[in-house]
Amino acid sequence: MWCIPELTPEFIERMEDILDVYAKPYDSQEVVICLDEKPVQLVKEGREPIPGKAGSIKKRDYEYIRAGTANVFCIVEPKAGQHFTYVTENRKGKEFAKVLNRIARHYLQVEKVHLVMDNLSTHSLRSLTNFYGEEKGNEIWNKFEIHYTPKHASWLDQAEIEIGIYTRQCLGKSRIGDIDELNKKTKAWNKEVNKKKLIINWKFTTKEARKKFKY
Repeated sequence: MWCIPELTPEFIERMEDILDVYAKPYDSQEVVICLDEKPVQLVKEGREPIPGKAGSIKKRDYEYIRAGTANVFCIVEPKAGQHFTYVTENRKGKEFAKVLNRIARHYLQVEKVHLVMDNLSTHSLRSLTNFYGEEKGNEIWNKFEIHYTPKHASWLDQAEIEIGIYTRQCLGKSRIGDIDELNKKTKAWNKEVNKKKLIINWKFTTKEARKKFKY
């Protein structure tokens, strides 16, 4: 659901900046990636499920036990079908810094990396310098050209589409009781989806935005 509170000059500028980046032809030396986080509720079975047999499906009780929460960083290079999905205990600045470092190392030989993300307070240089120190923090941050979505416009971040794909294909309706199990399932899904090179075909353009929002 798109939520457009007010078309301010800042909103339009940020929106068109991101849409123009998305419209660029694919270039392996100027990649575009998108990042977002997904909270995951960890849930254990309240009672042992009844295994499925020939002619019958697996049965599980409606009772469950809450086992805390975890976080999943979902990063995607939409036009290349490259997916990076990392399970962490939380989404604090330290975890963001470590994930960004992993992404920077992956694209070490790439000339420019456009990074689209929302305005979460941890999505900042400070998270990296607090964890890695000024020199290394700045070195990692400067690997990216940052594009923040406008406020109340996280729908412009294709990582939200990635989260939807991950949720349907990996998590489904299964109950995951601990972070180790979540990590195992996530790694298996990530490996499979990268084999398929699943791309995201983004079609909303600056021209269409101007027409739709009448500005």
